[in-house]
Amino acid sequence: MQPGKKIYFASDFHLGVPSLESSLAREKKIIRWLDSIKHNAQELYLVGDIFDFWWEYKYTIPKGQTRLLGKIAEFTDNGIPVHFLTGNHDLWMKDYFVEELGVVVHHQPIKKTYNHISFFIGHGDGLGPGDEWYKFLKKCFKNPILIWCFNRLHPNLSFWIAKRSSKRSKKITGDSDKEFLGADNEWLMSFCKSELKKEHTDYFIFGHRHLPLDLKASESSRYINLGEWINYCTYAEFDGTILNLKKFEE
Repeated sequence: MQPGKKIYFASDFHLGVPSLESSLAREKKIIRWLDSIKHNAQELYLVGDIFDFWWEYKYTIPKGQTRLLGKIAEFTDNGIPVHFLTGNHDLWMKDYFVEELGVVVHHQPIKKTYNHISFFIGHGDGLGPGDEWYKFLKKCFKNPILIWCFNRLHPNLSFWIAKRSSKRSKKITGDSDKEFLGADNEWLMSFCKSELKKEHTDYFIFGHRHLPLDLKASESSRYINLGEWINYCTYAEFDGTILNLKKFEE
């Protein structure tokens, strides 16, 4: 890493919900955060569910969030690499961010090493034991035939279906994402421990869970969940030696 530089991680902005007004206020807060880190950011990782829904037609994308798109372009135009790891709400990302914004898009978890410190980075959906129903749904969502069929719908209809589905999902889960299940019952912690049996990783960084967490996966490994920006506004900062979970505008 470059001296004086840091690497930043954030996830689960869920821009677009629950209302236009609250989403816009949250987007402006995210822009303030990005402005506060751009002077020393070596790289930026957006770890999924940045949008509550994202779908790319050939000539159409969801409207809104233009401030964030412009700020991401500002980062890449100034030579700061931006990585986007797709989540369960924006897994249909194609080439718009790559071609228009210069972002590196990852559709699977990735492994990185900085200063001999290893990272496993992913959104976290579909990992670990249990949740077989969602894992089945994710296969359906990524099925090329079903994607082709959905693409045939008019954007007004397809975006309405997606937003309605997202609201229904939130009603079902309720406040369950705010509950800490205990280290032994956190499914992403179980995933971390299973991965550690294969090879050592210093930091596992995930989103999806919505609850900010900083837990020991072993004596020399940590599981970090980045939390979300509707309630917590948390992010992770790596200075080349230590990674810390922080809160913006506490």
